[in-house]
Amino acid sequence: MTNSVSCRLREAAAPIWEACLKHPFVTGIGDGTLPVEKFQHFMLQDYLYLFDYARVFALGVVKARSPELMRTFSANVDAILGGEMKIHRAYMARLGISEEQVFNVQPALDNLSYTHYMLAVAEAGGPAEIVASILACSWSYAEIGQALAQIPGAAEHPFYGEWIRGYASEEYAATNRALIELMDSLAAGATEEQLAYLTDIFVNCSRYELGFWDMAWEIRT
Repeated sequence: MTNSVSCRLREAAAPIWEACLKHPFVTGIGDGTLPVEKFQHFMLQDYLYLFDYARVFALGVVKARSPELMRTFSANVDAILGGEMKIHRAYMARLGISEEQVFNVQPALDNLSYTHYMLAVAEAGGPAEIVASILACSWSYAEIGQALAQIPGAAEHPFYGEWIRGYASEEYAATNRALIELMDSLAAGATEEQLAYLTDIFVNCSRYELGFWDMAWEIRT
């Protein structure tokens, strides 16, 4: 991956991702001390976020110029709605929250700002811009999951262990690797101006990721 576009994106966002890994919300999941009410706020907001995240992938289906790329974006929509959301639905069941109740929750301002930015990028750009906007979320969660799974006993925690195992799983890692490879493929031959724009998108979404952790920690609405 050295000298690849994805490597350039990751390096540009490195300080932000380091802040995410050290965020008290994330470390609280790792050591099991995160107050449940903060995690519940996060799960409700993240569940709402994932629907718009899936819509960004769906715009990739619309913008794709080949059947293969259409299938790739479509498969990711299915993976989110039928796969990643399983973690959220399992926790909502444990917390006694129905999907109907979730949709009575208003998206927090941080959530709205983030998803509106991704959707605006997707509407204005093409497949490469779409992948740049969604990769920061997928990739950073994969790294966070792997990092937390290295903490002795964290993945076996009676409450937070399921979350850690989900994002540290090989299935999630494989999905993320495929997105990284897609980013490099779509950006092949891009001009320096185009690469700079893709980097801006990725860094901006990484900043939104950090803001999302702040929102969850402070229970901002």
